[in-house]
Amino acid sequence: MTRRTIRDHLATAARVARTIVGAPDYDRYLTHMRRRHPGRRPLTREAFARARMDDRYNRPGARCC
Repeated sequence: MTRRTIRDHLATAARVARTIVGAPDYDRYLTHMRRRHPGRRPLTREAFARARMDDRYNRPGARCC
């Protein structure tokens, strides 16, 4: 395997791991905002992370305990 292939596989594995544990993906959010909402200003990285954590822990019925 080439270095690029290895790097691509590692990046994919890291992205999958973040998805599994529920870590927010800011780069994916920025891509979405550029494609779907070009006139809107995206959240800063900090505001995005805060909003994701609020969504995760403050939604009624989102947790079993």
